[in-house]
Amino acid sequence: MLEVTPKILIDGKETDYFEGDLQRNGQLTPSVLTFNIPISQGLNRKLWNKEVLLYINKDDTTPLFRGWIKRVKEDFNVVQVYAEDALGYMVKGGEQGVAVVALTDDVNVDGLTAGAAISELIKLAKLDTKIKTDVIGDTNPVVSTSIAPFRGSFNPLDITKQLLSRAVDNSATIPRPNIARLIEDGSNSQFIIELESDVDSAPIAHTYTERDNIIDLSIIKKKVPTVIVVNGANGSKGTFTHDSAISAYDRNYLEVTNNNLLSPAACKDFAQKLFRANLNVQSEYSFSTFEGIYLEENDVIEIITNDDEYSGNYRI
Repeated sequence: MLEVTPKILIDGKETDYFEGDLQRNGQLTPSVLTFNIPISQGLNRKLWNKEVLLYINKDDTTPLFRGWIKRVKEDFNVVQVYAEDALGYMVKGGEQGVAVVALTDDVNVDGLTAGAAISELIKLAKLDTKIKTDVIGDTNPVVSTSIAPFRGSFNPLDITKQLLSRAVDNSATIPRPNIARLIEDGSNSQFIIELESDVDSAPIAHTYTERDNIIDLSIIKKKVPTVIVVNGANGSKGTFTHDSAISAYDRNYLEVTNNNLLSPAACKDFAQKLFRANLNVQSEYSFSTFEGIYLEENDVIEIITNDDEYSGNYRI
């Protein structure tokens, strides 16, 4: 196992620290880094809003975490530091309050694609110094804000989630949604949009086995929706019900909206594809390991267990 030599920089200067913890939950939630520094380093320092970088190895050129200090607490002979990444500025309940944009007839994102609209919302919220959109890309398929223009006060992340929910790639057997996340380019946090990985065709980023690198694990069986209602454009609607699956999994309901669907038949076809997609991902793993610190959300990993039912490819 390779030696790990992490380092933390505060405002560009390497800092002595201990008892560090990094939480990265994905799904457009902020990553959080907490650590302690000696009170001799933190006393009388203005740490609020200072940039924090975490490198997992001293020779790394790209940080594993980039964030800003949102809370400090003196405790005996240490200073406890709490830092959030750039998404913390967009999430309700964050340490600094949620970002808000006011959209009017004069200031809006009308007619823009999802990628362009999200980029503009970040600028309107004055977050473009924290979150860059140089490589944001766009949804597949491309969707426009013209379907339902936004007016009023909004959290940019709420609009982002609405736009992403309108874009589902329906070109293959299994429909794939679009997701958004932060990546690090070495100098800035970049907001990007991408398709959810296809576990059957995406390259395997890492392999885990119970013998080699899994310390402990738990398996969560997910509910399979057996009655699916899909709302399309112009009031179109379709329902898919799987009678045999109801007998096996009971009645589990799911309702979604896809404004790219223009007829009841298209809605029903999409509903049955959703059923197959959920049938394909019935298991969810949670496990501890000493490998994979550089893995990212949406990477695909292979898990090999003694039970063939639970072995296979999984999306982080």
